[in-house]
Formats: sequence, C-alpha cells, structure tokens
Amino acid sequence: MTALSAAAATEPTASLVQSVDWLAIAPVVVTATVALAVLVADLFVPERRKPLLGWISVAGLAAATALLLPLRAGDRSTFCLTGDPAACSYVADHFALVVQFLVLGGALVTALLSVTAVRDTRMPAGEYWFLLLSSAAGAALLPASRDLATLIVALEVASLPAFALVGMRRGDRLSSEAALKFFLSSVTATAVSLLGVSFVYAATGSLHLTQVADRLEDVPGQLDTLAMAGVALTLVGFAFKTAAVPFHFWVPDTYVGAPLPVAGYLSVIGKAVGFTGLILVTVIAFPAYSDIWGPALAVLAALTMTLGNAAALRQSADRPNSAVRLLAWSSVGQAGYLLVPIAAAAYSGRDQIGSTVAYALMYAAVNLGAFAVAALVARTKPLHRISDYRGLYAERPLAALSLAFFLLCLAGLPPGLIGLFAKVTVFRSAVDAGLGWLAVVMAVNVVIALYYYLRWTALLFRTPETAQAPATAPAKAPWPVTVAIAVTAAAALVLSGAPQLVLRFASGSLFPQ
Repeated sequence: MTALSAAAATEPTASLVQSVDWLAIAPVVVTATVALAVLVADLFVPERRKPLLGWISVAGLAAATALLLPLRAGDRSTFCLTGDPAACSYVADHFALVVQFLVLGGALVTALLSVTAVRDTRMPAGEYWFLLLSSAAGAALLPASRDLATLIVALEVASLPAFALVGMRRGDRLSSEAALKFFLSSVTATAVSLLGVSFVYAATGSLHLTQVADRLEDVPGQLDTLAMAGVALTLVGFAFKTAAVPFHFWVPDTYVGAPLPVAGYLSVIGKAVGFTGLILVTVIAFPAYSDIWGPALAVLAALTMTLGNAAALRQSADRPNSAVRLLAWSSVGQAGYLLVPIAAAAYSGRDQIGSTVAYALMYAAVNLGAFAVAALVARTKPLHRISDYRGLYAERPLAALSLAFFLLCLAGLPPGLIGLFAKVTVFRSAVDAGLGWLAVVMAVNVVIALYYYLRWTALLFRTPETAQAPATAPAKAPWPVTVAIAVTAAAALVLSGAPQLVLRFASGSLFPQ
C-alpha cells in the first residue's frame, strides 16, 4: 500500500517534467550568456583592453544569428503543456525565425556601429554591451513566445535595458531627459497591458495563445465585457513599442537624446518587438475579437502614417538634430504602413501578415543603413543637421550614394525596388481586405513622404556652401562603421535585385492554419 501511495504521489510530479529543446532556444540562450560573460569580464579586463568586450559581443551576436540556420525547417517547439502538447510557450516556427534573424542581424549591425561610439564617447563599456545584448536576447525571445506571460516578460527584457542605453551618455541633459521620458511612458503602457492580460486570464483561465483563442470563441455572457476590455488593454503596450499614434510622443526626443547606434537600434529592433507582439496577440490569441482590434488598428495606421509624415515634412534643414528628428518622424510614418497588413488580417485572414514581415525586413536594412551613414557624418559634424549633408558626395562619394539609396528605398522609388515592392504588397493587402479608404490614405502619405526623402537626397549631390581647401581630406572612416554601411547597403541591393527573397512571405501565411 505504501509503494502504491508513493507511486501515486510521484506520478503527477513526473507528468509535469518537460523536455527542453536546447537547439530551439540556442539563439536566445547564447545572446544572454554572452551578455553575462561580458558583464563579469568587465570586472577583470583593464581599461586599455575594454574594446575587447565589444568584439566579444559582436562575435556572440554573429554566433547567435548563425544558430538560426539549423532551425530553418521551422518545426521545433519546447516548454509545452504535458496535458496539451499543442500549447507551447516557445515555438521556433518560420515566423519566429524570420523575426529573430531581423532582430539579431539588426543588433549585430548596431554592435558594429557601437564599437567606435563606445570608445569615442567614453561610455562604460561593460554596462553598454551587457545592456545591448540583454535587450537583444529579450527581443529574440519575443517572436517565439506563445503565452501571454512570456510575451510580457520578453517585452520588458527587451525594453528595460533600452532605457539605460538611451541615458548612457552621462552628464548629457538631453540624454537623461530622453531616458526618463522613455522610461515613464513605457512603464505606464506596460502597466496597462498587464491589466489587460489579467482580464484575459480571468475570462479564459489560460495564458497560452492557442488556448486563449479557443476559449474566447465561447466566453460566457457575464465575462464578455471583461474579455473585450482585456483585449483592448493588452494591445496598448505593443502599440507603444511600435510608436503608433497616440503612443508616439516619446520617439523624437528619445532618438535625439540617445547615442546614434542606440537610436538606430530602437528604430528597428524596438519596432520589430512591438509589431511581433501585436501580430501574436491579434492573429493567434484574439481572432474572436477581430471586429474590435481590426477597425482600431486601421484607424491607428491612418493616424500614424499621416502624423509621422506631416511632422517629418516640417523639419528645418538648419535646425540642430534635424536629421535625427526627420529619421524619427519618418519611422513613425513607416510604422503606419506596417500596421496596415495587421489591420487587414482582421478582414481577410492571417495570410496578410507576410506583408508586414516583408516590409519590416526591408525597413530594417535601409533604416539601419541610414543611421550608419549618420553616425559617420556625425564624427565631423556633430550637430546632426540635414544641411550638414550638403555636398556629401564630393567628400564621401560611397557614403552619399549609400544614403541616397537608403532614402530612395524608404520612399519606394527606383532603384530601391525592394521599397517599391514592399509598399505595393502593403497597399494590396489593404485593397484585398476591403479597406479602400486606408489604401487611399496610404497613397497620399507615400506622395507626402516623397518630398522630404527626395529633398534630403538632392542635398547630398549639391555643391558645398563653403569649398574645402585642396589640401584637406575627409578623415578616414572607422572600419566597423564602414562594414555596417556596406552590410546594410549590400542587403538592400540584394533585396532590390531579388525582391522575391522577401516578398514570397507576402504571398502566403507564415503561420500554420
């Protein structure tokens, strides 16, 4: 009897033991492990050898990115419920892998830009690299998360180090102010999201996205209002990270106050985190309430692209930090375009999500490239004015041509074909979903954006206002910055030459039906 009792007591415990697929979680684990290794190594590495920490971080991010290759089949999952093997907390499907490639690749380019920036601005190396890698680990975890708790944890792991990175320039008033504004607004949005998650859990009794979706299909009448409120509030935190109107107010000041590599990181990886979270909670967890989030996201998309482009249009070329502010407001406008396919998914199914992924990959490559060129120009012209780029072709021809190509991609003009095709797929998703009014708003905004992108592009090839002396020559660009520009330019060129590499995602769903 005693043996039977012991067996009965141990059987439930044994059923809770879960196997861990270490290969599936390897990209996230490697990034987090290197972050801890850099933080500990900082205690023992002498000051003159601190740049070594940066190269360890670069190598770690490269290794984490390479570990995505063995997962390319997209058929792995782990941390699954023993009672319901289909409900897993971590799923390495094609959607997760594509976004993880975007995140880790973007973090790798940011690290290359940071190697020189950390040394020149005398930022604390150990803290900087630990924070950057920790944020990248959280951002890489989020697309594979398939329960609301893991989603929120991943969102905060990606966000909390970013606050400190923005304020890393000690003694700089703008940097401290930007970090405080970013922190306060983000914490408020997270608190609202946590309240929404608690409402959803109270209405469904589960946090796993697939189970939440099933149980929201048949919510008892007395819990319907609670469920609707939970759905709406949960979206707030992710809408904040995407810089969707009216959650956009932190963007310009934060980008201006942050070191340029960090601003580029936030513009790409920060947005990838927000859009990934939005896609997961809307398309997988909340399809039953698509009549609520669909129209809401469509309106947010229209407001976001309109306000972002209108504000970018008003930037004065001679104003300090105008170049960074234009890129900041441009990123808000681009966020509006990225929201369109997610809103369309509420009307015509999750196949539309591929358009957002395709556009995000294009945007990541060219926007990081634009920030890389801005970091190069800032070495000699630290005011970050648009007018500082006048005559850049005469001084640095390759950098000017690269920036012109990036701006044309963002505008959607040849030879930046990937930008054009990405906009066409987003436009088509709105039309296919019956959102003709949103397609018209997008077309108008694309025309508005053409003006400020082409104005900046034309400035690159104009005659400098003050001719340089023949003996002067531009300072040699640091090779990590040059590599960052070359990598992003090569990616944009390859995608423009073979856009089907990305746009094939727009023709079919990245999620299993």
